[in-house]
Amino acid sequence: MPSESQIPIASSHLSRRFAFRLALFYGAIFALVGCHLPFFPVWLRAVGIDAAWIGIIAAVPAVTRFTILPLVTGLAERRAAVRGAMIATAVLTTLGFALIGTQHLPLAVFVAYALTAATWTPVVPLTDAYALRGVVRYGLDYGPVRLWGSAAFIIGALGCGLLADMIAAKHLIWIIAAVAALGALISLGLQPLDGRKAQAQAEIQVEHRSSALLRDPRFLAIIAASALIQSSHSAYYIFGSITWQLSGLGGLTIAGLWALGVIAEIVVFALSPRFTLRPSTLVVIGGCGAVVRWLITAQEPPVTVLAVVQLAHGLSYGLTQVGIMGLMVRHVPVPVITRAQGYLAACGGIVASCASILSGAIYARHGQGVYYAMAAMALAGAAVMWFARRYLEAHPQSAASGG
Repeated sequence: MPSESQIPIASSHLSRRFAFRLALFYGAIFALVGCHLPFFPVWLRAVGIDAAWIGIIAAVPAVTRFTILPLVTGLAERRAAVRGAMIATAVLTTLGFALIGTQHLPLAVFVAYALTAATWTPVVPLTDAYALRGVVRYGLDYGPVRLWGSAAFIIGALGCGLLADMIAAKHLIWIIAAVAALGALISLGLQPLDGRKAQAQAEIQVEHRSSALLRDPRFLAIIAASALIQSSHSAYYIFGSITWQLSGLGGLTIAGLWALGVIAEIVVFALSPRFTLRPSTLVVIGGCGAVVRWLITAQEPPVTVLAVVQLAHGLSYGLTQVGIMGLMVRHVPVPVITRAQGYLAACGGIVASCASILSGAIYARHGQGVYYAMAAMALAGAAVMWFARRYLEAHPQSAASGG
């Protein structure tokens, strides 16, 4: 495989067109996340589902990330059909959320959500893989393209929050389904990255290099650190909005708190091309930022303090994501980047599913005390990357990448 420096960069026109269409799709899929994360638990509670069931249902996407998702990403890579898989999963996700809206019993919602999650959870890893291929082919920076997803998250959260104050909570699911439909429509405009000849050549070495990834301790350290730090957000994602609503905050205020965190994330993505620290160092800083964030959140701070704490999302999520993607570009060969994203998501799914179920149990008994467990997870992730950083820096191209 040629090194990244040997891969030709396409014309600026093609580069801009690719970046624009990808930014639109990132915007659509994260607008969906912006509606879903803060308000899907609220919808569950509105239709009469209790906290224990909410914790179990919320764990479903994490489970599909380490069961169904690797199969989807692996199939997309073997068939050289990443773009096609993005379109198919976006369409099926829309149908899935429409199905969920017709169900109100806990078990029925659980089953419908499981089917939806099986198609929804591969969308972001497939898109990240598609994006990283574009980073290499067109000489783009990941952060400035990805930030449009974060910006759309804010729009989705604020829009849904505004509507949450105007309509009954039991109707929120239809807003989520409508945003999913928008993403399916935009996916049709994504442009193909490679010709058939290039795709066929890439397929030859996929299986060998994919298995080599799982024998590389550096790659394992990357996905373990990512899983621990990013999964430490589980309690926040599941119970943040519920806690704020119970404390008397309105839907728009709740959406505003979510938006503050994502604004900080956008700033990090926008400035990421100027970062001079190594990706491994960025991940360590992100993990430590998460520890501080969760320890303060556990103290049940007033809304003014909470608003400031929310800005730490730029570190706990944003900086961690930038660092992990930087490590993926450096340590994973392009022909298996989709499979690698699947492994990354699968590892995150295993940890996040456990964290979601554990969060539900702890929250039911100790409320905000659940964030102490989240702080411990983030600290573990930062420690993994701290001890692995020397090996990652000493070997910028892993054995799995053929370097």
